[in-house]
Amino acid sequence: MARLDINTLTLWITAAAAQHPHDLADHVAERSGISRRSANKALARLVELNWLAREGTPRRPSFRAGLLRQVVRSYALAGLEEDIPWSRDFAPYFALPAPVQRMVQHSFCELLNNAIDHSDGTSVTVSLRQTPAHAQLLVSDDGRGVFDKIHEAFALADPTLAMLELSKGKLTSQPQRHTGRGLFFTSKLADVFDLHANDVAFQRREWDANGWLPGRAMKHRGTSVYAAIALNTTRTLESVLHAYSVDGAGFGFERTIVPLRLITSTLAGLESRAQARRVASRLHQFRRAEIDFNGVAQIGHGFADELFRVLADSPAELVPINMSPAVAAMIASVRSGAAA
Repeated sequence: MARLDINTLTLWITAAAAQHPHDLADHVAERSGISRRSANKALARLVELNWLAREGTPRRPSFRAGLLRQVVRSYALAGLEEDIPWSRDFAPYFALPAPVQRMVQHSFCELLNNAIDHSDGTSVTVSLRQTPAHAQLLVSDDGRGVFDKIHEAFALADPTLAMLELSKGKLTSQPQRHTGRGLFFTSKLADVFDLHANDVAFQRREWDANGWLPGRAMKHRGTSVYAAIALNTTRTLESVLHAYSVDGAGFGFERTIVPLRLITSTLAGLESRAQARRVASRLHQFRRAEIDFNGVAQIGHGFADELFRVLADSPAELVPINMSPAVAAMIASVRSGAAA
């Protein structure tokens, strides 16, 4: 007789409870190759852990999903369309607040579409879990990895430079079919966002002013994206989209924030004109670019002069934010020279 692992059971019990509310023990026993008595013990344990709620009578029990819910499914990427898994395999089994439901659906479809169109992989696994506090989405493909893909398309071998470009938004290797909004806006919808690709990882926490930071990479070939959204969040899909329009009310992706902390370290500051040109790359696609100096104590004259004087005629308005006194003084000095 097979042994039943509770953790494995939680990967599919949510959908099973909805499909087999009155014969769940029989279904678990048949699917897992265990006795009905063992199945009943497992269901009782899942009720204790809040994975299931039990109703009815002792002789005629009825089960439904509990406070904890999870669905995990794997798909072949060839011919996959991202809306079908959402509507068929995931959405029916969760009870999310309406604004969160919309943000989760948006994130789900964007991340799955990225795997379909960009990963060059063969399969993808999607996990969605609901806890009393969060909706947690994980999309993992077996493709080349997002940073390898960016390196090929844009000759950016350094993952930190690739992450800098991703953080600006509008980065896509298929401009005829995509606008580079999906990964960018999904990261802004989430309270917790982790991006893993081969041996590289970056993470973003909504409450952390430091923005994107290096993370601990998963031992997984391909790209894995984790996004968690608080069930009590005050964000909505519309409010996040509006935030990146210049007037804060439209849906145009006109504004971006460039986190300079990503490309600095204790060993390498912002000193060169080449660094400034990398920072300015593609900013002509926006009307306003906020250059975020959070975590940057000082900058060199060459960097400041190139970015704020030589490249000052960029179509994008360059707005420095979160400046230390030393950074503000350096930028003011090169701008005053440009005006003289």
